[in-house]
Amino acid sequence: MPKKERKREEKQDSKEKDAGDKDSKDKSWEQDLDKLGIKMPKEAQKKLKEIKAKLDVFKDEIIKKFENYIIGVALLPPTNPQPGMALPPGMQLPPGVVQLPPGINIPSGIQVPPGMPQLPPSIQAPQQGIQPGMQFPAQPGQTIQQPAQQEKINVLVLVDDSDSKKMSKEELRTKLGTIIQSIAIEVDPRLASQTIILSDVWQGCYDGKYDLNILISTSAPVFDKGMLSAIKIAEVHKTMVLKKFERYIVSYVLAGSLIQGKATEKSDVDVFIVIDDTDVKRMTRAELKDKLRAIIIGMAIEAGELTGIKNKLNVQVYILTDFWDSIREANPIIFTFLRDGVPFYDRGTFMPWKQLLQMGRIRPSQEAIEMYMNTGDQILKRVNFKLKEIGMEDTFWAILTPSQAALMLYGVPPPTPKETPEVMRELFVNKLGLIEEEFVKILEHNIQVRKDLEHGTLNELSGKEVDDLLKDADRYLKRLNKLFEQIQKTKQEESMIHVYENVVTMIRDALKLEGIEKVNDAEIVKTFENVLISQGKIPVKYLRILNSIIDAKKDYDAQKLTKAEVEKVKKDSEAFTRFLVEHMQRKRGRDLDRARIRVKHGDRMGEVLFFGNNAYIIHDVDNEDKEISVADFSEDGLVHVRKSSIEELEKAVSTASLSPKVLIQEKLFENLKGIFGKDVEIMLNY
Repeated sequence: MPKKERKREEKQDSKEKDAGDKDSKDKSWEQDLDKLGIKMPKEAQKKLKEIKAKLDVFKDEIIKKFENYIIGVALLPPTNPQPGMALPPGMQLPPGVVQLPPGINIPSGIQVPPGMPQLPPSIQAPQQGIQPGMQFPAQPGQTIQQPAQQEKINVLVLVDDSDSKKMSKEELRTKLGTIIQSIAIEVDPRLASQTIILSDVWQGCYDGKYDLNILISTSAPVFDKGMLSAIKIAEVHKTMVLKKFERYIVSYVLAGSLIQGKATEKSDVDVFIVIDDTDVKRMTRAELKDKLRAIIIGMAIEAGELTGIKNKLNVQVYILTDFWDSIREANPIIFTFLRDGVPFYDRGTFMPWKQLLQMGRIRPSQEAIEMYMNTGDQILKRVNFKLKEIGMEDTFWAILTPSQAALMLYGVPPPTPKETPEVMRELFVNKLGLIEEEFVKILEHNIQVRKDLEHGTLNELSGKEVDDLLKDADRYLKRLNKLFEQIQKTKQEESMIHVYENVVTMIRDALKLEGIEKVNDAEIVKTFENVLISQGKIPVKYLRILNSIIDAKKDYDAQKLTKAEVEKVKKDSEAFTRFLVEHMQRKRGRDLDRARIRVKHGDRMGEVLFFGNNAYIIHDVDNEDKEISVADFSEDGLVHVRKSSIEELEKAVSTASLSPKVLIQEKLFENLKGIFGKDVEIMLNY
């Protein structure tokens, strides 16, 4: 593709991506308005994108001019009643009557925000202030131009004045407000900006007036460094908490990095809630705290979902008695909380504490000072103890236990910790050459360090010594993992040899029962096939298994044996061995029956077993303490009868050759009468 065309396509893709991002932001903004309960008519919805474009231009202009001051820009709710808000759809207000939008409370004596109808001078504000939905007549003869008011686009601009040193806060508010309003008019005459400095928001909270908080919570952010979101989610959460637990809540306070001027878009919102536990009767104070804390934290999650704000709301719940104890003990966390915290709700408890702290009247006790002075030494002692514990226990067990596992994997019983290095050296270093001497020395050094610490020869470990122990332990474990692989490979190879030799031995034993005493390795498969397979004594599938074992042995000799092949051979050899053992037991059992004479003498039953030139005599097979004799067996019958044992008989059964034929001749019968008595009966087919 030509270079110009490629650039043109890349430029087009970039434009499409920017347009997609803009559409996504516009859609998100519409969803924010919906969450605020601002339901616009269809005609207004058509103007939404136009308004958003104007607000973006306005926002960019003021940020460009006052970047270090602007921390939030938000669209305020309409100041005139809309269908679905204060009035039912289709209902008109009487001429000359104005209604305050829901969600806005304006106490007596406070100016109504710009763009909203002012209270006429002839009307006295109620004692409790103007409440949402309250109606009041306009001045006599005054005409309220509803269409003109509907055209107004009310915008809130939040200014950070915490770093203002060249001018007073009042001067800053007035100067910035005038300039920002002029910029708003230049962008669009409908834009009515309301500039609020952060100090006014906090001061309102200190004075128990939360109107600006409510105003911010009902706005739709256009630009936010984190403060608008924090105030909104905290205000929503506070409302939920008070609605359910107002009788228990003493204070609801915003604190943390937001108040300290260190907030970012991703900052967590830290909130402290103090619960009154002084009048608890039905449950313990701890139960009250745990119960309310669980519900309040659940509400924090719900508040995040309702507002769509992703910043985590961190809620710390204190009971009043513990909180007071923390103040008396000069807990630094509580002091910071009192110094920086801003109350979003207070029943006259938090602000007195805060003011007393500012006045220097809250001071730590002598006991608290001494306790905090001693804290440093205690922490250092704990650090030294932990360092000793790392050297004496953690790194020791970290490398000792895997070392013993390696020995067990090879088939050696785990030795004592003291003996483990020497066993590792003899087996894996000197005999097998699987590991280097330096790693055994690491194990020895670690064991010696533990011993010195345990016996007091070494009192403490430095940070460098702990680092060295950890580094050596890490190297040791990595080398041990490689050793495990080497041992497994060696065991697999040994397993292959064991399987092969075991199978060959079993075949030779089976052939011996068939009368074939000696077979060389080269002929063993052929002999097995001719004597046992071809004659139908063993199924042909076991010949295939034998051939696969032989092939695996060849791969082992050529160093081509795989792990999968070893596993298959082990499984097949088990089946082969099990069948061959059963076959030999059945055959030997049949041969043993042919070499056995059962003798009844009186009310007892005896047996004579013939093995080559020997005959074993069981005088009473039903007696647990069997009397066993052995005699020489020849043409002269049974001679040289002597005492034997069950162990000697079992050995003969398992190893000795059975006599091929036993003929009961007169001499043998006479011998049996001499052994068992004259009333001897020979039992057949018993």
